[in-house]
Amino acid sequence: MAAEYSARFRAELDAKPLERALLAGFVELVRETGGGRPLADVGCGTGRITGHLHGLGADAFGIDLSPGMLAVARAEHPGIRFEEGSMLALDLPDGSLGGLLAWYSVIHITDALLPAVFAEFHRVLAPGAHVQLGFQVGDETRHRTDAWGRPIALDFRRRLPETVAALLIAAGFETRARTVREADTGGDFPEPTPQGFVLARKPSAG
Repeated sequence: MAAEYSARFRAELDAKPLERALLAGFVELVRETGGGRPLADVGCGTGRITGHLHGLGADAFGIDLSPGMLAVARAEHPGIRFEEGSMLALDLPDGSLGGLLAWYSVIHITDALLPAVFAEFHRVLAPGAHVQLGFQVGDETRHRTDAWGRPIALDFRRRLPETVAALLIAAGFETRARTVREADTGGDFPEPTPQGFVLARKPSAG
């Protein structure tokens, strides 16, 4: 379903000025605090957000678990690096990233595994570097068995910003901002639930 997903959502960010502003601010923070290290888009899917970050001037690359999604990402963004990998065990050295974006990707991680994911994010980020998360707000899990006529088995976990922030703090981060955009049922990309964004920072050494 990777090609279908890409075609349907390629222009989604164009319709979301708040999200574009959050991403632009995040890139600016990475530029200021990342020490020239690259920015990883973890769970990048078809690479549309990675491409946007790259267009903002970030040294961004993508990581995803799905070979099908990565094939589309590489075809649509040939000048950007995309790697196959799991956010539970990133093939990156300690402290090697100047920033990490998880844009609607931890929604597929179970509650039991989320602390391990955040610990891995903390490991690969340089001291003082930032992580930005995007997710649907709520406290339930939605299971889908169909997408555009294709059978799938995929869980979407909605979470509360305060829950996500507490887990980040437990992993060693300092939270810097929490933003909630209310549900929007209009336009070409309606969303029946609020959208949450949490920004956090790995403390500077010393």
